[in-house]
Amino acid sequence: MSYGVSAALQQAVYQRLQADSTLDTLVGTAIYDAVPAGIITGTFVSIGPEDVVEKSDMTGHGALHEFTVSVVTDAAGFQQAKEVAAAVSDSLVDATLILARGNLVYLNFNRAKARRVQDADVRRIDLTFHARVQDT
Repeated sequence: MSYGVSAALQQAVYQRLQADSTLDTLVGTAIYDAVPAGIITGTFVSIGPEDVVEKSDMTGHGALHEFTVSVVTDAAGFQQAKEVAAAVSDSLVDATLILARGNLVYLNFNRAKARRVQDADVRRIDLTFHARVQDT
């Protein structure tokens, strides 16, 4: 197994989301690798947790990265959050990402969880993706 591709994958995902014209229309520059401190209003996208398991084979070292991209909004209802979540999914599923290290074999949607965060009165959708990578 190699965890060496993790930073390159995160960077490529972040750049892909930043460059997406639909997301730019929906959230502008509110796409974060690290959410700024303090209270953020409106709607934003954040790259979140990641779990990685070994997936090496006879062709080389590899790993399966399960990572979350979150959409958070203080807008009433889930409509706006779902529009942004759909744009995130459309941008990433089957994307051809060029990594600074290693190669992306595939990038697929795995699941989503939409919920209202009671104590903050916000809506949140966590989208989970699977990315299979090989370290070169």
